[in-house]
Amino acid sequence: MHIADANVVLRYLLFDNAELAAQAADIIEKTEIFIPFEVVAEIVYVLEKVYKIRRKEISNSILELFQYENIGTNDDSILLKAMGIFSSSKMDFVDTLLCGYSEVRGDDVITFDKEINRFLEKIRRG
Repeated sequence: MHIADANVVLRYLLFDNAELAAQAADIIEKTEIFIPFEVVAEIVYVLEKVYKIRRKEISNSILELFQYENIGTNDDSILLKAMGIFSSSKMDFVDTLLCGYSEVRGDDVITFDKEINRFLEKIRRG
């Protein structure tokens, strides 16, 4: 398995450089690749902050990408939860990952962040 970096995925999603986008498509569509959460966080950050793409569109694009059978990540269920929270809140993506860990695996998240704590409290109450 190969690890794809954010630049490869961004070229594929954005198609903003025809030559690199074609190479990225060849890699993403034909190679078994692993995209760790750290890389997903960078992708989300660039799409939101640099390209000003709406959260819902970012979430949909990321989730669609991870439906490819040849693409994997740390834990699909945590990513799915995190992207759902990300698309419907104003939390940073990394914070939504923490909430995903809590919701999916029952992990206790220790934080001073009030927004995360409010969200986690909602999860605990059901």
